[in-house]
Amino acid sequence: MSRAGPPRRKVTRVAVGVLLRDDGCVLLADRPAGKPFAGYWEFPGGKIEPGEPVERALGRELHEELGIDIGPSFPWVTFEFDYPHAYVELQFRRVYRWRGQLLAREGQRLRFVDPAAALPQPLLPAAVPALRWLLLPRVAVLVTPRAAVELTAAPASKEGATLGGQARLAVSGADRCDEGRGSFLQTVRKLAADRRHWLLACTHDAQHASGIEGVALQIDAPGPAAAEAAGWRGTWVDSDADLRAALSSRFDFVLVRSPAVAKRLRASPPALPAFLPADAQLAQLDPDRTGGHGCWIDLRPPAGRRVASPSE
Repeated sequence: MSRAGPPRRKVTRVAVGVLLRDDGCVLLADRPAGKPFAGYWEFPGGKIEPGEPVERALGRELHEELGIDIGPSFPWVTFEFDYPHAYVELQFRRVYRWRGQLLAREGQRLRFVDPAAALPQPLLPAAVPALRWLLLPRVAVLVTPRAAVELTAAPASKEGATLGGQARLAVSGADRCDEGRGSFLQTVRKLAADRRHWLLACTHDAQHASGIEGVALQIDAPGPAAAEAAGWRGTWVDSDADLRAALSSRFDFVLVRSPAVAKRLRASPPALPAFLPADAQLAQLDPDRTGGHGCWIDLRPPAGRRVASPSE
């Protein structure tokens, strides 16, 4: 069983629901007796009928399985998985609102779990990467050291009120954080003391600072630098070729700079979590605006920003 390359048999398309409460807990269900992998925990969902839109299929399946009517669902990630009993294309969609009481209509057990805590076992293999990805914050903020200090001083309730309870921010240094790097790392250490923040380094060297949870590298970063990076590994992408390279290099997530690529991913998400350019200020973000994807916001001075070319 593994995430797989080109399919060698019929592909079964599956709509998968990621039902999230305000506290960040997500719904899992175990597979009923008589099904392959009975007793394994998974995200709820089911097969997409030929010609059926994914969103409609998910609503139908969750009503049949759980007795609920869901609100809008948002594309998150899509990847293929090779099981002994089926080769599946899993289209994960985030759901934040639903109506009705959850019912185990197929005799399955239901449980809301914190992705950061102990998880029920055994897990269906395809659920494992998705649960890990749920640990990623929803918003990445690019800041200079000075802006980072100001962010640290913000009231504790600010992020929590605007991000549906997810009060962590992904903070990266400017593209050229080698300039004044000592000062930057001191700021990183200060931010690390406040666990509301989730910290990325923008260079391979900076990842060794205390409190760093990963790196955001350029897609053409030297192989050894990417391979040696500890923790989460993200990369900037500007094209479909960059996305393919990110997948083959086993990055954990991508930060999309191209508006054209971002537009496509809103409808057809990649096999990795994606942070898309935000079209709103931090205070205006909510699940309906950010959808299934994360977003990144540039708080750096204009001189430090990368401007997209007209062709992007």
